[in-house]
Amino acid sequence: MTAGSSAIAAAEVFAYADEKIKQAAAGLWPGGTMRLGQHTPSVTAYVRRLTVEGRPLYAKLSLLGLSLVSVLRGTAGDWAQVRAAQAAHQSSPGALLEREARGLAIIREAGARACPVAGLHGGVLFTEPVSGPTLTDLLAKDPHQAGELMTRAVVELSGLQQPAVARAVDEVAIVERGIGSTFDRKFNGISGPTYLRKAGEAGEVLGTVVLRLRRLRPAPAGGHRPVVYGDLKPDHVVFPDGTDGRPVFLDPGLGRGRPQADPAKLISRTVLGLVASSPDLVTADATATGIEEFADTLTADLRPDERAEWLRHLVVLWLMDTTNILSTYLTCPSDLPLPEHAGKLTARAETVCGLLEATTAGLVAGTDPRAVWRLALADVVKAANR
Repeated sequence: MTAGSSAIAAAEVFAYADEKIKQAAAGLWPGGTMRLGQHTPSVTAYVRRLTVEGRPLYAKLSLLGLSLVSVLRGTAGDWAQVRAAQAAHQSSPGALLEREARGLAIIREAGARACPVAGLHGGVLFTEPVSGPTLTDLLAKDPHQAGELMTRAVVELSGLQQPAVARAVDEVAIVERGIGSTFDRKFNGISGPTYLRKAGEAGEVLGTVVLRLRRLRPAPAGGHRPVVYGDLKPDHVVFPDGTDGRPVFLDPGLGRGRPQADPAKLISRTVLGLVASSPDLVTADATATGIEEFADTLTADLRPDERAEWLRHLVVLWLMDTTNILSTYLTCPSDLPLPEHAGKLTARAETVCGLLEATTAGLVAGTDPRAVWRLALADVVKAANR
């Protein structure tokens, strides 16, 4: 079940975005023949394929650094106010897509592979497509590789911790995409309850989950905080040379955070993809086993008490991210096209909410985080196979 009509018409926003893309392409490649291609459904930014002189590209436009869902719901005002604010936003130093473009360069400086940037102009970021299966595709094809492939994605980004790279990240950090900052923005004490009411029947359970997660949320980490990719989703990791080759990363949200942040988002989105696909029991069990192996690898050097605390933070961040994105899908205006898996998840919202409710209940009750972790993975298998 999703929210009703939008305060701002999606068609109006899309027409505006297409015009901005045309203007930006003309500015970067004067006289080049440009053809707009397919719109890529997204709840965050406006993304569209295009060709310039036959060269395939992706164009991305971010409105005020907010999600498309928020803009269409009228969070930033009416359409005239959004357009006026966008003009100032895209011309200001450090706009979101400017930082994302720099982030892609930083990933390469760190020794990892990132999709090439073709240009940035007029608030529009152009990138080259990366062909090949995503981590999402590979997990669906062979779930028995889940642990190894998820570990490789995280290990591949270890170069981000180099001092010079970390300093570069600090200059262009994308705090907007952090799990915690997104959670705070969505579920603040003023507009949070109103927002959850738009989530339909799932809103009441999500409200309970949000209250628990506020209690469970770890205090701000003191001392050193590692660099995190910030938006490490399975569909942001592409293997152009197959599983034997190195991955290429898309759409970074570089910043500082807890060491569990990237694994938590990767697990959250992998689990949601699993639930959306309704696989057979063997696939669901293999994926959950791989997720457990992934966490075991990341905590192999920790003492038992340290591992328990690490897993506690991992589970809380996982559930926060799932709550963030599920609520976005459930409150999406009806005229904004959703990605295919998102539509399937809204149809299975009750199942996802059940997982959230049961796992947060265990943590609030003070159950050993290691037991909560194992029970949560068992519930993932049940939820996916239901």
